Amino acid sequence: QVQLVESGGGLVQAGGSLRVSCAASGRTVSSYCMGWFRQAPGKERECVAAMSWRGGITYYADSVKGRFTISRDNAKNTVSLQMNSLNPEDTAVYYCAAVLGHRLVVVHREYDYWGQGTQVTVSS
Repeated sequence: QVQLVESGGGLVQAGGSLRVSCAASGRTVSSYCMGWFRQAPGKERECVAAMSWRGGITYYADSVKGRFTISRDNAKNTVSLQMNSLNPEDTAVYYCAAVLGHRLVVVHREYDYWGQGTQVTVSS
């Protein structure tokens, strides 16, 4: 029983930056892999970034490498995604997700807990 709530979405000009965050509550005593996913209209949900429980292992989609950075603060039960050099192709609803375990997980079907999503729109 974990609840995830995203915040920080909005409208930004191409080339700009935005930071989305996720706060977790409920059963957070166990270890979780955390991930950020996004879904644009008519497209499948894709993993943008993920981080293992201790933060030692990370994953980034090729389309965002060098531009996005995932971070987490286990003591505060939060995970964030810093997005720089945004372009219109980044426009989507962004979701945070969690799954029990120490392994790095990037497949959406393997995640058990999801936030409600936050809209990110990049104008050209």
